[in-house]
Amino acid sequence: MPSLSDWIQAARPKTLGAAVAPVIVGSFIGWRIGGQMSWPLMGYTLGSCMALQIATNWFNDALDFKQGKDTAARLGPRRVTAAGVISAESVMLAGFLMLGVAIALSIPLIVARGLPILIIGIPSLYFCYGYTGGPAPLAYRGLGELFVILFFGFIAVTGSAFIQCGEWLVGGLVAGLQIGCLSTVLIAVNNLRDVDEDRSTGKRTLAVRLGNSFARIEITLLILVAYGSGFYWWETGFDRAFTLPMTVLPLGLFLLLRLWTTPPGPAYNRLLAIAGAQLLLFAGMLCAAFVP
Repeated sequence: MPSLSDWIQAARPKTLGAAVAPVIVGSFIGWRIGGQMSWPLMGYTLGSCMALQIATNWFNDALDFKQGKDTAARLGPRRVTAAGVISAESVMLAGFLMLGVAIALSIPLIVARGLPILIIGIPSLYFCYGYTGGPAPLAYRGLGELFVILFFGFIAVTGSAFIQCGEWLVGGLVAGLQIGCLSTVLIAVNNLRDVDEDRSTGKRTLAVRLGNSFARIEITLLILVAYGSGFYWWETGFDRAFTLPMTVLPLGLFLLLRLWTTPPGPAYNRLLAIAGAQLLLFAGMLCAAFVP
């Protein structure tokens, strides 16, 4: 009988920062630039995005097992389906139920902002499953990074800002690029860690397709673009939105140093933790910059 801790582990709480960061940043941008802040709407947005992230993680847990992508050679944390703790059918059902939670939490957002929320939300619902399921799983075709930067970057940040102020803001796109890049670092480090296992199981991530050196260059560029894009804030009069996040750069440089000097393996689990901390700290500093 699976315990609550087994379900929590399957939800991968350490990854939830990728859902939290864009919503908080987008909401603060909508407040500071657009001039409005609704805490209830931010709460519904945050809850819905977290539900989507958890559903994605549960689908990934079950589908990777069913398609033979998780093996005994796995270097990352335990997957409950592959470990036999919870059946794949139960985890899939939980994923669909969590999508229902996300839909319920999005209803106030639809009432407040209308059709654009549906246009954003419907593809998001599908890709929670389509990331590792369906006829063309994104994660198995080297499209995982594109998915993350698009949905957990541009769409999540600009959408959260739109929910607050009812406007599509250029600043939301810039912050979406920044948060999207740092969120994508997480999946890129994960893929580099698992490159040998993924190659053996036919999971064609970018690291598998283009090699370890490409994966390291990709992660380096993602970090540099995230910080370098902050010049936009400097040029538009939001100096603190450039300077405060730059205080997190030493953590990113330390991550790169370890990445380039450490071969892929279990040591990358610590690098993933550093990448997650970088994302949350960067988002926190960016939000702090918009507080008057």
